[in-house]
Amino acid sequence: MLDVLSIVLGSVTVIVTALSLLRARAWWIRIWDFPRVQVALLGIAALVLGAVDGSLDWPATGLASLVGVASGYQVALVWRYTRLAPREVQQNRLDERDRRISLVMSNVLQTNRESERLLAVVRDRDPDLVLCVETDDWWEKQLDALVETYPHVVRCPLPNTYGMLLYSRLPLEETQVDFLVEPDIPSIQANVRLRDGTLVWLNCVHPRPPAPGESDESLERDAELLLVGKRVRDAAMPVIVCGDLNDVAWSRTTRLFQKVSRLVDPRKGRGFYSTFHARWPGFRYPLDHVFHSGDFRLVAMGRLGNVGSDHFPVYIGLSHEPQAAAEQEAPEEHAEDLEEAHETIAEEKASD
Repeated sequence: MLDVLSIVLGSVTVIVTALSLLRARAWWIRIWDFPRVQVALLGIAALVLGAVDGSLDWPATGLASLVGVASGYQVALVWRYTRLAPREVQQNRLDERDRRISLVMSNVLQTNRESERLLAVVRDRDPDLVLCVETDDWWEKQLDALVETYPHVVRCPLPNTYGMLLYSRLPLEETQVDFLVEPDIPSIQANVRLRDGTLVWLNCVHPRPPAPGESDESLERDAELLLVGKRVRDAAMPVIVCGDLNDVAWSRTTRLFQKVSRLVDPRKGRGFYSTFHARWPGFRYPLDHVFHSGDFRLVAMGRLGNVGSDHFPVYIGLSHEPQAAAEQEAPEEHAEDLEEAHETIAEEKASD
């Protein structure tokens, strides 16, 4: 029995890893970007079982080698998000409130009706900004309880699970709701004025995922992320990009976004901060992201409690320390990275 199980697990590991290497955009291919940790554990389990009963000896020696390579590849993609890896973003060195900005971000789940749980989390963390996605008119009415504390609001409630609401106690300037790729998928951008007068360019996104019932391909999601990456790439002011990206931190698209945008990821060297699915402990992935320019250092970051949604909220606090930009760099880009980004965006535009 163990021999059959080890060969089955090993075969699944190799097949799924091979599928994830394909450049195809079909949802049933791109979905294998997500369970890297789980697939690596399957491969390790197959090797252990095979070693115990010898089932991965000849004639399955070739399979054992493939399982080892596949498992190693999966681990190589996710290890940067463990505490074993070096941190990409340093801990803050200045303790000046006027330089700081904090954010609670939550995919509320449009059908969720436990708004008081989210409001309680927001009041407990007391952030400067609150970004909520999947917000419709009902959620707008519930979350407007925040307006007394967060008087600066950008509203785009929608009934299609892609509505957005942004609440801020810090002044917002030049606010704009964009529809970058699809006419019913909004994004928000605004300049946030910190207490010391510094302007921060905030970009909030929630692209459509490649999934049954949503989109057959990842093209729209990929293009939207890369458009935002290009937009902020040469910004003359500090930048924050945040939202439910419907993609994992270690996917090819998100890694390409980071190279194109030149933004850094505070999770690297600290943890996965997996936010979805809140009800499935063994199958959780980091879908809710915060990237920022290198002139911020991290004050604090954490996954917050269950608010009745299928996503956990995320909290992050950043300290604007311009001298950090010389010490914190996004992953190195190459000419082919920019070329791939241009091609993806052009492909999406041609498909309209």
